[in-house]
Amino acid sequence: MIKHPIPKKRVVKKTSMSNLGMTLESDIEITNQFYLETKRAVIYKKPTPVQVVNVSYPSRNKAKITEAYYKTPSTTDFNGIYRGYYVDFDCKETQSATSIPLANVHDHQVKHLRQITEAGGIGFLIVYFKAHNEYYYLPFEVLERCYNNSLKGGRKSISYKTFQKEAHLISFSLNPRIDYLTVIDHHIIPKLKK
Repeated sequence: MIKHPIPKKRVVKKTSMSNLGMTLESDIEITNQFYLETKRAVIYKKPTPVQVVNVSYPSRNKAKITEAYYKTPSTTDFNGIYRGYYVDFDCKETQSATSIPLANVHDHQVKHLRQITEAGGIGFLIVYFKAHNEYYYLPFEVLERCYNNSLKGGRKSISYKTFQKEAHLISFSLNPRIDYLTVIDHHIIPKLKK
């Protein structure tokens, strides 16, 4: 009797658009590269200022940093220029379906974004709600209001409902991945021109 091998079940892997990038930051970097290549904007990830303290030389031609410290607290993740406006923003992610803790936004970041907006630039956060698989553009004025309320004993987070009412949903696609400049075109620049 000839035995025939039992055919293996074919496993089909579902691919989600949200899994194209490893993290929010990498998706933003890919988006910014697309903006640069299409000559839409020039926006880069800021390097983190680091003070190297100790270096070892494991081989003749290679150096290895063995100890380093941050020189100053980092302000925000990204900055650049778009349509003549200085753009400066930070990226945040939350697992929660109901809010993002304000503890995720540092005091020096709020101060920095306030200085940007007071000088005529565009400051904001991009927030990813993993539970909803949604990306939001949070204008600085909404962040600042929630932050100031928390300092006066109010809520220590920004609710998902606040994002639905006062932030702008950002579409996710192949190119650009997270098209935050379209939000700036439709909702932010018109207000700045008034």
